[in-house]
Amino acid sequence: MLLTVDVGNTNIHLGVFAGSGDHATLVRDWRIHTDPALTADELALAIRGLLGPDIEQVTSVAALSTVPSLLRELRAMVDRYHGAGPHILLEPGVRTGVPLLVDNPKEVGADRVANCVAAHEKYPGPCIVVAFGTATVVDAVSARGEFLGGAIAPGVNLAVEALSEHTVTLRKIELMPPRSVLGKNTAEALQSGILYGFAGQVDALVDRVRREVPGFDADDVTVVATGFLAPLMFDECRTVGTQNPHLTLEGLRLVHERAKQNARSRAR
Repeated sequence: MLLTVDVGNTNIHLGVFAGSGDHATLVRDWRIHTDPALTADELALAIRGLLGPDIEQVTSVAALSTVPSLLRELRAMVDRYHGAGPHILLEPGVRTGVPLLVDNPKEVGADRVANCVAAHEKYPGPCIVVAFGTATVVDAVSARGEFLGGAIAPGVNLAVEALSEHTVTLRKIELMPPRSVLGKNTAEALQSGILYGFAGQVDALVDRVRREVPGFDADDVTVVATGFLAPLMFDECRTVGTQNPHLTLEGLRLVHERAKQNARSRAR
């Protein structure tokens, strides 16, 4: 089995795939809170606790980290606990087959690259990936699988924390749709402003991409939501047509498969 690990700023998303190629299946996935101070041993212990006896069936690991302090620990964890592999750590310099048509390709987060790989594989034609995480990221993927760039805005949770921290009379709220766009109390007013406000922001960005980027005004453009807040925001966004909370894990699996194929080609 292949263990995929997506270390984000808020959550660590783990998934286990059985099979390969068109027959690959995501068997289970988990999310745990990200602690930037985690050590390689603590990370391995957490993963072992989630997988239980199935950890013995893991033969390969594909991983990425957008948290610099955990990238080193992730690499040490893979080397120390998962044998010879083959493994892959998605970071700048790793060949994925995705042309990064931006000023500095090394600045593009590994999670955005993985999303691009999976989106191009799963959805025909041009694609817009909306990642609802610590940041809200809107990225464009051409019909040829090129990463064209994107827009990055503060995420939903950051807005909640900022309001709670800097406004004395407001408190943290549960993120859920209110009864009406016009809140009848402070909690509902905050829920309306945050959920519908962020949904409007995403719709405006997607509309602008479709209006200004060549090839994205066609009917075959797929707009897909991913990230741990995708289930919350999906129904509120007019422009988002589908959701795939596992898009990054699927991208890691595809990068891993491509690396194995490249290694076999070089060995011949």
